[in-house]
Amino acid sequence: MCLNSAMTSIKVSFSQADFQPRAEQLAETLGLQLLAASPSADDPHDYCLNLGPQGLSLVPATSHSHGPIICQFDSGANSHRRKFGGGNGQAIAKAAGVSGKFKPSVVDLTAGMGGDSFVLASLGCKVKMLERNIIVFSLLEDGIARAAESEDSSLREIIARMRLLSGDARSYLQDSMADDYADIIYMDPMFPERKKSAKVKKEMQAFHQIVGADEDAAELLPLALERARYRLVIKRSASAGYLGDVRPSYSLEGKSTRFDIFAQRKLPD
Repeated sequence: MCLNSAMTSIKVSFSQADFQPRAEQLAETLGLQLLAASPSADDPHDYCLNLGPQGLSLVPATSHSHGPIICQFDSGANSHRRKFGGGNGQAIAKAAGVSGKFKPSVVDLTAGMGGDSFVLASLGCKVKMLERNIIVFSLLEDGIARAAESEDSSLREIIARMRLLSGDARSYLQDSMADDYADIIYMDPMFPERKKSAKVKKEMQAFHQIVGADEDAAELLPLALERARYRLVIKRSASAGYLGDVRPSYSLEGKSTRFDIFAQRKLPD
């Protein structure tokens, strides 16, 4: 995922003076402009990466668009999936081959906001996450950092199994040594934007504007198949075709999503 700065203007802001030094550092690191404390009409932008007491959030310039987007592992959807998602019985666990005896190492090539990686880590998997979009990476990095300091010891243990890397999946796969191969390689390419009138959840609204679709995802297939010890798992929209028109070994289908599984060899007993 790459930021199309020609189409989307993003600036860094802060909600309190105490956060100004961190905001200045973040703006310098990301190569973005720091928004004035009292922005004027001459200081246009589409989104702000805002530093505040709750953490780093992505805030649209127009309030009617959607609310702030923040990476939270101790509440919301991530917490609900962790506690009530169904454990090893949920589709993503079955797709990755997770069982009471097998906790695979996973490389998530398209980490996004880390939701699926968090589920796998909560089931005992060690997960390495790659994210190449600087905005998405920053939000996820902040969410991980806050969760790592949680008072919830079980949450800290889960986060300890998650390792975030900034970079391109193709470069990672090309540079991986044989001893760095993963049991499972996981991909969740950005789905094409819906044309229907039904509202897409706010993360997707923002990500489609900032990131766009992962047009080069199919190019990862040969490398991913080469680097996965046991399986390559690709998450797709239920109505989408096979990535790169390559038929998987089999699929697990749900109402809205589908997991395409490329089985390399039998899972260990």
